Amino acid sequence: MIFLGIIFSIAAIGVLCWLLFTLAIYALPAFAGVTAGMWAYETGAGWLGSLVVGLLAAGLMLGIGQFLFALVRPVWLRLTIGLVFAAPAAVAGYHAVHGIAKHAMPSETWQFIFSVIGAIGIGATAWIRIAGAEPAPIRAEPRSGLPSSQRRGGPEAYRSRPQHRGTARDRAAMGR
Repeated sequence: MIFLGIIFSIAAIGVLCWLLFTLAIYALPAFAGVTAGMWAYETGAGWLGSLVVGLLAAGLMLGIGQFLFALVRPVWLRLTIGLVFAAPAAVAGYHAVHGIAKHAMPSETWQFIFSVIGAIGIGATAWIRIAGAEPAPIRAEPRSGLPSSQRRGGPEAYRSRPQHRGTARDRAAMGR
């Protein structure tokens, strides 16, 4: 019976770690939702109103972040948006690993070391997950909005002109 308890404990820790790595990207929206919900509750919105405000704030934060990350093309701006989402995930990872390490080892130095390693791993995982969003494609058509066949001087216009210059006798007769 003790053997089954150990197996189930290891499985539960594995599921919680998987859940932590999977949900790490949502640390910033969750923080924004909880903060907005607490603010709404303290201003008298009640528990239902604060729940709605919190969910809307979290969804809005996630939607805006993913929209901006997919829309923005410069690498430095994509890096900044990714770091804004990955930093709270790293803080959450630090505290989650520290909570487990406190029960597993008595040395505070090793607790800190494992917590920092966990924070780096979870923050990097969140960064990789948010970086998986593709940037907006580069426009194939110019800003005029006209297809190349309707633009003056476009590639289609050159193809429609005859390229035959005639024979040498024809060119001599034309003075070329």
